[in-house]
Amino acid sequence: MDFKALVTAARTCRRFQEDAPLHMSDLEWLADCARLTPSARNAQVLRYILATGRMVSEILPLTVWAGALKDWGGPHPGERPTAFMALLVPEDARELTFIDAGIAAQTIQLAASSRGWGCCIIASFQQARLQEMLGVPDGYRIELMLGLGVAREIRRIAPLPADGSVSYWRDAEGVHHVPKRDLDACIVGRFRDEERR
Repeated sequence: MDFKALVTAARTCRRFQEDAPLHMSDLEWLADCARLTPSARNAQVLRYILATGRMVSEILPLTVWAGALKDWGGPHPGERPTAFMALLVPEDARELTFIDAGIAAQTIQLAASSRGWGCCIIASFQQARLQEMLGVPDGYRIELMLGLGVAREIRRIAPLPADGSVSYWRDAEGVHHVPKRDLDACIVGRFRDEERR
């Protein structure tokens, strides 16, 4: 797959094929992809906790999904994730560590999409309860939770509407639309040498 096509396809996924679960080996492959990413000072301080099976149903109610979809309380039965990854950072993490966490999370999302899987990067969750439930090692805390599974929902990029709203939405067929600014709105400067003859 062309890389830009992969980036375009790797939208946040919130509905999954619950009858096609991911396995521990799938999560290990995703974590292996993430561990190879750039790391500030090559410190490699990120850690991961991988969960499949019954643990997924215990984690799910401790996470918050799709704040912009006010009438949707999260994945329904049959559409729930089949795996979770907790991305851990040291308790005394510095600013560059959070950049590392973002790089790792995006790598996991791209890797998942390359295999037809969906990924939802979740920053809203019940920290204390998950820390205890997952047995987070001393000196670490959960920075992000990633809900994973075989993607069920169709996600599409849409042009930014005239009112400039960046809120995502679902249409009558359940297709998830994510508005994105056009390229010219994002590039605020261009510098180039004059062409020489």
